[in-house]
Amino acid sequence: MRKLILYIAASLDGYIAGQEDDLSFLNPMHVEGEDYGYGEFIQEIDTVIIGRRTYEWVINQGVEFPHKDKACYIITSREKPSEGNLNFYKGDLKALVTRLKSENGKNIFCDGGAQVVNYLLREKLFDELIISVVPVLLGDGTRLFQDGRPQEQLDLKAAKEYSSGMVQLRYEVHEP
Repeated sequence: MRKLILYIAASLDGYIAGQEDDLSFLNPMHVEGEDYGYGEFIQEIDTVIIGRRTYEWVINQGVEFPHKDKACYIITSREKPSEGNLNFYKGDLKALVTRLKSENGKNIFCDGGAQVVNYLLREKLFDELIISVVPVLLGDGTRLFQDGRPQEQLDLKAAKEYSSGMVQLRYEVHEP
């Protein structure tokens, strides 16, 4: 069975973006020749789930969408036709993930944002969480984990420290 995996970076105090979606806290983590395991991780993925706001933020950076070669589900409340591998999905997210997990293929990558992540946590749909902790305290912004979700038991599978000071934690989520 395919796994749904969250792969994301957050500040030490739990923010995935600063005020007004500012991601500049990630800039010091850009070390030449270091991809923090992303290249290996993405080889295990053939499907991406991403929130509309996160998708639009990426597109507004003036870069090509990095997952266009994979089946992508952009979670939105707006009707929009599919464009190639980009599926603008307005339906039941739990039903989508359940269906995708039951199909043959590689793993499924959740690329944010916070609303999508927290919905998937509340529904206990994640199988793994890979969180890269950036050594900065933002104090405000978009929280990775919101209140009101059920308690989850996690098993630490790996922890890796990088020269940039970032620590990447890989957790397996217990079956509900």
